[in-house]
Amino acid sequence: MDRRAFLGALAAIGLLVIAATATAEQGARAPRIGVLSGQPADKDLCLQRFRQGLSELAYVEGKTHVLEIRRSEGRQEPIPRLAGELVGLKVDLIVSLTSEAHLSVKQATATIPVVMAASTYPVEQGLVASLARPGGNITGLATFTPDLMAKRVQILKEAVPTVSRLAVIRQPGHRNDLIVRDYETAAQQLGINLRVVEVRGPEDLAGAFQKAVRDRAQAVMSTQGPFFALHAARIAELALKNRLPSLSGEVPLGPEAGILLSYGPSVSDDCQRAASYVDRILKGAKPGDLPVEQPTKFELVINLKTAKALGMTIPPSLLQRADQVIE
Repeated sequence: MDRRAFLGALAAIGLLVIAATATAEQGARAPRIGVLSGQPADKDLCLQRFRQGLSELAYVEGKTHVLEIRRSEGRQEPIPRLAGELVGLKVDLIVSLTSEAHLSVKQATATIPVVMAASTYPVEQGLVASLARPGGNITGLATFTPDLMAKRVQILKEAVPTVSRLAVIRQPGHRNDLIVRDYETAAQQLGINLRVVEVRGPEDLAGAFQKAVRDRAQAVMSTQGPFFALHAARIAELALKNRLPSLSGEVPLGPEAGILLSYGPSVSDDCQRAASYVDRILKGAKPGDLPVEQPTKFELVINLKTAKALGMTIPPSLLQRADQVIE
């Protein structure tokens, strides 16, 4: 073979290598991860922490994976439609960042792997068969449990020893039915009469507090979810205006917004931990074989500025147990 023919052959081989490489890169498509969030983009700490978790596991958005994000922005109505959109996109995996969305995602797909962040009563809601062996296509984190709900009522009673009538603000939904059930059980054991006030949107909050006052409530609590996180400042404002000590499950967001107390695990921590489930599933693990994790750390946050504005004195025993005190 002469020199010209040899160089031509090398060039042809080079072109074949380039073509093969390009074909391989196209075949190794970056997985698409559907994300169903309850918060608007400018307040979505959960998504920020999920992205941080992926980054710490060496994932680079746009290279190793693509996120398809859908937001309900604190509203329940669009959630089934948004879950259907993600399934229609044929994403490789769905991460549900809000408890309201888990059931909708389950109803939308039985085959796409699903990771729950911050789930509430996943076994009782039929999301998984058990915490140890979820089965099916769903796994993740069980953030809120019956024991936690009972502890919240106990902490409120400790902060306000004279409370005998308690208002609970809730949104419609089976998950909130379960939370109210456990609040009621704990309240009965402590001799507290509990009344439920239902809201569907932020426009209902002022009326809900008016009803609580008419029912002679001496304190107020909420159930759980993006709605209560998104409108924590408004709830704090109305609680203070109506002279009602308040407890929120949004830690530490509730007291930072002016609510008197919050107790529970950090939802944002769970959102970050959800990334480890995504990593394992993308590497071949089956969701049904990955145990659902439960929180091991709970935080008590107290807003002393709010206590002072209400003319309250928080018992020293409660202050000593607080993980954070806002002064």
